[in-house]
Amino acid sequence: MLKSTSQLELLQSVADGIAALFFPNVEVVIHDVSTNKIAYLANNLSKRKPGDDAGLEDFELDSDGQVTGPYEKLNWDGKKMRSVSIAARDEHGSPRYLLCINLSTAMFEDARNALDMFLSVTRLQPQPQQLFKDDWQEKINTFLHEWIRQQNTSLGSLTREQKKQLVIDLYKEGAFKAKSAADYIANVLSLGRATVYKYLKELKKGDGAA
Repeated sequence: MLKSTSQLELLQSVADGIAALFFPNVEVVIHDVSTNKIAYLANNLSKRKPGDDAGLEDFELDSDGQVTGPYEKLNWDGKKMRSVSIAARDEHGSPRYLLCINLSTAMFEDARNALDMFLSVTRLQPQPQQLFKDDWQEKINTFLHEWIRQQNTSLGSLTREQKKQLVIDLYKEGAFKAKSAADYIANVLSLGRATVYKYLKELKKGDGAA
């Protein structure tokens, strides 16, 4: 085991490193178990200072474990924090210091709330029927992604044979009636325009032979 002084110095370096890496959302506090005082703080978020009471009277540390948590705390400003406590033991195996890492989750909660509000379907209105009744691109997109879903694959994972079959199925669906549809489908499928026309030519030739 490290001597008490060198152990504290090491823990201080660890605390500074964690606080620097996750700045500004993480505070790291080192509690001295023997004195029940705060020995060190890195990136102070809780408005405490070294020498303050650590408040460990009711803290229960697993006698066999080194890590407690994560658990939730409420900071002075009413914002939630998620914390873990790590025991640093002396040469006798007794806890000497407690390294507490406190992550402020307020920023993540604000981001989640903003996304929920932005993506809320309750604010959406139905598409104007007259405006979008001839939206051939959306019709192609709808058919294409339903086709991909049925094949249990993804757009980026389509094989060349699957792309060919998809072009054929899109043709049968009437997707190529729009003037720029061939170019659009070629771009979406990452195919050359000539390749798309080749598939269509083979299809039409086959239909003629039949």
